[in-house]
Amino acid sequence: MGKLAIYKYLSFMMLVFTILVTVFIIMGLFGGNSNPATGTAMALTVFALPVLIVIDIVLLLFWLIRRRWIWAIIPGVTLLCCIPYIGTIYQTGLFSDNDTSKSGVNIATYNVCRFGMEMNGYKSGDILSMMKRKDIGILCMQEYQETSGEKKNSETYKKYFTDMAKGQDDMVIFSRYPILESKTIMFENTGNSGMWADIDVNGRVFRVFNVHLQTTGINGALHRANKQASQGKAYERSKLFRAMYGNYTMGMDKRALQADLVASEIKQSPHPVILCGDFNDIPYSYVYKTMKGDLVDGFKECGKGLMYTMNSGKKWVRIDYIFHSEGLKGSNYYKENTSYSDHFPVFMRINL
Repeated sequence: MGKLAIYKYLSFMMLVFTILVTVFIIMGLFGGNSNPATGTAMALTVFALPVLIVIDIVLLLFWLIRRRWIWAIIPGVTLLCCIPYIGTIYQTGLFSDNDTSKSGVNIATYNVCRFGMEMNGYKSGDILSMMKRKDIGILCMQEYQETSGEKKNSETYKKYFTDMAKGQDDMVIFSRYPILESKTIMFENTGNSGMWADIDVNGRVFRVFNVHLQTTGINGALHRANKQASQGKAYERSKLFRAMYGNYTMGMDKRALQADLVASEIKQSPHPVILCGDFNDIPYSYVYKTMKGDLVDGFKECGKGLMYTMNSGKKWVRIDYIFHSEGLKGSNYYKENTSYSDHFPVFMRINL
């Protein structure tokens, strides 16, 4: 009788745990609807979704092995609800159209961290060679710098990209098609910014947005902690955690305001929109949903495999994106594993 009681108790606790995981997953799926400025806890649940989904799969297998079919319905239905989210980071590629014979334009977005730091300009030259090899027609760069030593990068790039629109500081759009007009989108109290350029692609005008939203602030906190450690100074883990959390939540608030501003600019566009950039935020977050609006996520449309864009340790996160207006059709979407930056470049082909 005692063993039976323990067995029932453990089963009950597993059921409670299953329900709790389901609740947190639902919160995560809807967390992006909550502005971080007013609902930080709700917004943060989005970041736990990958771990929660793995736990949900384990719970589904647990109840199936135990042949508790009714209880297995809970994690099963929850997993089905997660399919749209899973599609933002993994695609089978069954619907990708890799036929390059169709008329189209190849787009690239790339955060080229430390782009102009070397003196001989080899990095900028290698990146340009990559863009030529992939026949890129429009290139959006973040963290761009005009000079590499004594070289002007724009002079080198304009031998291939005939037109160029410069935004605030590190923002630039290179194009092999005529740029008709451009505008810088200023963000308050930050070094980050956005921009757009109207580009005439074979008689059809597109408004191409290039954005670089507020950084997370985590790397800054880690850098300060490592610097103190190298100087032999103690740095409490709790203090580091508080600094990282404070920087990140402050960054969330700033990114939310910046996303609202960019979304407003997108709605005012008289032309079909192509949105590129480093959002510094993950799929299903408030920033992702706000920036996407009525646009199409290119990766969900025609991507393949696991999509992450950070080239830094084990940060398997997707924070660089290409979206487009619903009237356009994408045929291929992918990233390139390169070592030029702490980001990977993202590429997309849009049919014309």
